[in-house]
Amino acid sequence: MPANTKIEWTDVTWNPVTGCTKVSPGCAHCYAETITLRFKRGGPFLPGLSTIKLHPDRLGLPLSWRIPRRIFVNSMSDLFHDEVPLSFIQDIFNVMREAERHTFQILTKRHERLQEIVEYLEWPANVWLGVSVENQYWAERRIPVLSKVPAAIRFLSVEPLLKETNLLPFLEEINWVIVGGESGHRSRPIDPNWVRLIRDDCRTANVPFFFKQWGGRNSRARGRELDGRIWDEMPMPIRV
Repeated sequence: MPANTKIEWTDVTWNPVTGCTKVSPGCAHCYAETITLRFKRGGPFLPGLSTIKLHPDRLGLPLSWRIPRRIFVNSMSDLFHDEVPLSFIQDIFNVMREAERHTFQILTKRHERLQEIVEYLEWPANVWLGVSVENQYWAERRIPVLSKVPAAIRFLSVEPLLKETNLLPFLEEINWVIVGGESGHRSRPIDPNWVRLIRDDCRTANVPFFFKQWGGRNSRARGRELDGRIWDEMPMPIRV
C-alpha cells in the first residue's frame, strides 16, 4: 500500500532510500530526522554518522499502485545523497519511467551531486524535480543547477523560509514554487512579508505559487491563509 501523507502538495510518499546527513541551515530541525529518532529507525542525521539505507524491496511499489497518484520520492532522505549509488538512482528512474500513470516529485539539497550525474539519467515527462531553498545564499547556488536539468517540471521548495529571498531573477526556468514556515517546538519564525515578496515574484513571472503553512509549534492551528486566501496553485502536468 502507498504511504499516505499530510503533505499538502502530494498524495503519497515512496522511500526506496532512508537516512540522510545535514548540509545547510534548512536541515537544522529536519522532520525526517525527528520521525526517524521517534520510531527508532536509525540515528541522527549528523555529518560523519551515516544513516543511509537502501531498500531494493521497495523499488517495485509504484508499479503495483493502480490509481494515478502524485508520489513524493524519498520524503525520508535525499535521492542525490553522495552515499546513494548511481546504479540505484538509475533503478529508481527506471521504475518511474515504467510507472507512467503516476507523477513523481523529487526534492533535493544536493545540487552538486545532481550536476555530476544528471547526464547519466533519463528524464521521463512524469518526473518533477525540485531543490530546497531556505535563503538567498542557497537560492543562488541550487536554482541555477536545477534550471539546466531536463525535467518536465522544475520546482522550488522554499521551506523553511528563514530569511528574505529574492527569487525573481531565477524564475524564468522554474515551473512551480512552494513556500512554507518551519514547524515544531524549535521552529524559527517566518516574516509574512518574506512570503508576500515570493508570491509577488511568482505573479510577475507567471509561476504557480503554493503556500504550504505558516509553521510554528502548532502549525495546523495557524493555518495556510495568506492575505485572505489559500494559495494552492499547481503546474499543469506534462504528458508525452
